[in-house]
Amino acid sequence: MKVFLAVVLLLGWIHPALAESPMPSPLTGRWAVDVSRLPMAPEARPKSVTITFGSAGEGKWSTEVDIVDAAGSENHSKGTATLDGTPASVTGNNEADTAAFRMPAPNVLIMALSKGGIPGSTRIYSVTGDGNSLIETAVYFGDHGVPIMRTHYFTPVR
Repeated sequence: MKVFLAVVLLLGWIHPALAESPMPSPLTGRWAVDVSRLPMAPEARPKSVTITFGSAGEGKWSTEVDIVDAAGSENHSKGTATLDGTPASVTGNNEADTAAFRMPAPNVLIMALSKGGIPGSTRIYSVTGDGNSLIETAVYFGDHGVPIMRTHYFTPVR
């Protein structure tokens, strides 16, 4: 019984330290969307969309998104937040000015977005086991509160 109690106490002390320094994530790096698979007319598709994920130190995660739309206009947005779901500012994004992040596993990031205090979308990013694909599931609400899910496919930019 004493050994069991000692192990429980030791794990209680170790666990907070692990939360402060998450395992390296296969999400880290730059990813490009496969624009040919976007669910829209080819002439409306952006020329490119890249997303860059990385550790920002001190338990924080950074995300940058670069979009070149069909007309060639560029948009750059970025945000840095802790991985505990605490809301943080996003700059340059047409869809959001606030984001909250959680990373339930090293290869999964959940991002909740809002703009002007109004809920926007939830994005779930997941890296496949071989590390060669990133899948984004975007969930938002359309007309009359109808839920919509979109799936986007990314490859690493090396």
